[in-house]
Amino acid sequence: MASSILRTEKLCKSFSNGGVQQHVIKNLDLTILEGDFTVIMGASGSGKSTLLYALSGMDKPSMGKIFFGDREIQGYSNDELAVFRRGNCGFVFQSVYLLDNQTVLDNVLTGALIVQKHSPELVERAKELLTKVGIAQELWNKYPNQLSGGEAQRIGIVRAIINDPKILFADEPTGQLNSASGKDVLDIFSEIHRNGQSIVLVTHDLKTALRGTRVLYLRDGGVVGDHRMPPYGEEEEKARRASLTSFLEEMGW
Repeated sequence: MASSILRTEKLCKSFSNGGVQQHVIKNLDLTILEGDFTVIMGASGSGKSTLLYALSGMDKPSMGKIFFGDREIQGYSNDELAVFRRGNCGFVFQSVYLLDNQTVLDNVLTGALIVQKHSPELVERAKELLTKVGIAQELWNKYPNQLSGGEAQRIGIVRAIINDPKILFADEPTGQLNSASGKDVLDIFSEIHRNGQSIVLVTHDLKTALRGTRVLYLRDGGVVGDHRMPPYGEEEEKARRASLTSFLEEMGW
């Protein structure tokens, strides 16, 4: 049986808006298992990204506890959280945020060098990962403004996984891509999940959600639906889509 990689107890996140407290996440108890591809869905304003940032240590909760394995992280200082994220988490966002003045290869290595020392082995790992996600060698010395959106996002994924994170967080990773580039990126997520990567991904898109093994539906700051699916590719696509669509319709999506 898979063990817990992330767990929350009575997690709350509130914001002050004009002197009025808005409770975005409310008393959330949640367990995410190692090796799962967990997708978080819900209407706009349901707290999807807020939950992702709290789980990943990018934002501190207002109340409650977050456990990463056996480590309780919500009480960490900002510096301690930064060290924790560098050693345990990878991040892929809707906007890639590559460094404009660095080449493709240097962008990937910059993220790795924060954690690891420069070495021939590290450079080879970067090149191997770039090749695996379809970034040909002739692009390695190009700059971000010379890339397509799909190429940039694939490089962003390599940068996120080069340190072999225990968990990969993604926030609408295909949101700015056309359908062909979006499919390429989703294929990469499916591949790295098959290789054992734990993933937590926020999306509003059905095609993206179909890649998950678990879909959580948020409403009013809490999980109101929890839908399990086999790993992508082990179930007929039509049946998988019908099952997830039925669940989302039941949730009011």
